Amino acid sequence: MRRRGVGACLLFDPINVRFATGTRNMQVWHMHATGRHALVPAEGRAVLYEFGGCEYQSVGIEAIAEVRVTPTLYYFAAGPRLAENKRRWAAEIAELVRQLSAGNRSIAVDRIGVEEIEHLRGHGYVLVPAEELVEQARAVKSADEIACLAAAVSVCEAGMARMREALRPGITENELWSLLHQTNIARGGEWIETRLLSSGPRTFPWFQECSDRAIEAGDLVTFDTDMVGPFGYLADIARTYHCGPGRPTDAQRRLYQLAHEQLLRNLERVRPGAAFREIAEHAWTAPPEYQTRYNATLLHGVGMVDEYPRVPYPGGWAASGYDGVLEENMSVSVHSYLAAPDRREAVMLEDQVVVTATGHRPLSTFPFEEELLR
Repeated sequence: MRRRGVGACLLFDPINVRFATGTRNMQVWHMHATGRHALVPAEGRAVLYEFGGCEYQSVGIEAIAEVRVTPTLYYFAAGPRLAENKRRWAAEIAELVRQLSAGNRSIAVDRIGVEEIEHLRGHGYVLVPAEELVEQARAVKSADEIACLAAAVSVCEAGMARMREALRPGITENELWSLLHQTNIARGGEWIETRLLSSGPRTFPWFQECSDRAIEAGDLVTFDTDMVGPFGYLADIARTYHCGPGRPTDAQRRLYQLAHEQLLRNLERVRPGAAFREIAEHAWTAPPEYQTRYNATLLHGVGMVDEYPRVPYPGGWAASGYDGVLEENMSVSVHSYLAAPDRREAVMLEDQVVVTATGHRPLSTFPFEEELLR
């Protein structure tokens, strides 16, 4: 913030609020209801605007100087008084920034409505995007954050093991997926960002969310956890299982082994100082007949959710690649997704690692499918 000349950050995104203050409250609900936010000055502690009746939850938190009640800033609760509430709120924020930022008139904001923008500008403030500031701040992890990531992965892999044990013909995709949710909640986790589990003919194309389809004997079952676990940190791991009884086909084994090789080869490029462009240009890719339209993400950062950086596969570099380098104590997940030549099924694999001084070390250690690797 000091480097960018910003006096304060005004954060509404629950992920950003949690990162800046160490507090949470009804995280998923606050992703769509403007009931909680934080003003973080460039110098000093934050002022947290808390959902009414919940102020006590954040009293005594080291990163917070003051807790205030949030004026109602969404129509459901405010109705025709919404415009009035927003004017009053903007006047309060303007005065607070004046007190905390030593006359700096620049405020970085992440998610904010048009009326709020107009009111703050009316008080003489310049608003700039906060997204880059927060993403860059979150990119390199502290030792505590790495411990939180490891805790999330541990819970996630316990859920994955339950899924593997329960997989049998007749169980539905939804029933199988629910076991990861239940394990996460039972062990202090929070939510799962997506519903990416599919089986058999639904494994291609990717991004099909789980359904009431009954899994059949011989099916491949793919999933991507996207699980926000204990302490609000993400476990982002993907695996593909084979549903018995019976052995996988030769075609399934070939597909899985190629995806496994792609994952391991590209993990080898994760090291401090590795340039994003170099990682993409030297990425290991499968034979052309196994390539699919889903080749967008080779690796991406992992923290409280998916975050900076993101490196595409070579075919996506022109459209979405950007320069940068991996740094020690970044956490990243590396992807492989390959479809069979006839596009009737596909394999998804993903592992999560921490960049170390000399390379990387795994956070995810869940085993791969031995019967598909033989």
